[in-house]
Amino acid sequence: METFKERYSEHFLQRFVEIVHEHTDDFDERLFHEQVYRNDWQELAFKQRIRRISEALTAALPLPYEQAVQLLMQIAPQCRGVEYLFFPDYVELNGLDHVELSMKALEVLTVYSSAEFAVRPFILQYPIGMLRQMNIWAQDDNEHVRRLASEGFRPRLPWSFQLKPFIADPEPTLAVLEQLKRDSSLYVRKSVANHLNDIAKDHPERIAEIARQWYGQHLYTDWIVKHGCRTLLKQDHPQVMKLFGYVASETVTISNLQIGAQTVPIGGEIDISFILHNEEDIPQNVRIDYEMQFMKANGQQAPKRFRWVSRDFAPGQHEMRKKHSFKLITTRKYYAGQHHIHLYVNGVQVGEVSFEVTDAR
Repeated sequence: METFKERYSEHFLQRFVEIVHEHTDDFDERLFHEQVYRNDWQELAFKQRIRRISEALTAALPLPYEQAVQLLMQIAPQCRGVEYLFFPDYVELNGLDHVELSMKALEVLTVYSSAEFAVRPFILQYPIGMLRQMNIWAQDDNEHVRRLASEGFRPRLPWSFQLKPFIADPEPTLAVLEQLKRDSSLYVRKSVANHLNDIAKDHPERIAEIARQWYGQHLYTDWIVKHGCRTLLKQDHPQVMKLFGYVASETVTISNLQIGAQTVPIGGEIDISFILHNEEDIPQNVRIDYEMQFMKANGQQAPKRFRWVSRDFAPGQHEMRKKHSFKLITTRKYYAGQHHIHLYVNGVQVGEVSFEVTDAR
């Protein structure tokens, strides 16, 4: 499978050069390629390649910033997709002293790629002005611009630096998210939920309060609240669990918790199964999670909670099965040794099984 960084092929970059040449003669193609491919290009990660290309574009396009950014806005409709994140990165790299024009540019460019990363240095340098801009974007007709109002200000946005002032005090951005809590766009609602989930990691009680205030107002808002409280749900936050109806019940029980094998090699997968019993005569709302106790390099264990399912279960017995993969991924390293699975039903641990993870065959 092609990685993000591999999308910057010679063919892709040559096509970009051709697009630029369609709009201006003030572009040094030779210098652009020299700057892109210098030194360690093959070793650069995706975001590092974005910056390398925006630096090469800066060198090869000897126009004043005002003219260059107008050119990028002009050709942006021909340059759509995540590969063109170097357009807003060009603004980040060159436009911090041209705030008004840069905001206009990012508003345009975010529609075709995304300005969520490029806007963040402006937030740190001009926090008051950028909060005003966030309020303006939150009212925009375009879903991509409204999403930028939330996504760009996420305090813990992946692949970017943290916005520590808004980690310390999230109230200014919460006031803006209030405007987006019934947004008709799922694209925007996902961002608002992720923003709330970011805040919940530092201010759990504040997000629990927001959840109580927002929940039950609108179908769209309910989805945002539930998705935005996923970290609190994994932590079995009592007020949030109660809000969504996940309460402990003596009439919801499990039996026959087991795994498919006592050993699993790194790169393999393990089967988990059990029987859920609803002993009531009516459906019951049930959230099922399991916590994997992963072995670390130092021999200690680190827990990570995974969601299994959350829904109404009819009266009677329900066979539950799931596979957990130990395939190698970039975000987690596996170590051989004993692992444990703790099963949770509505926030209460109801069972445990153990198995051995072995080195890959």
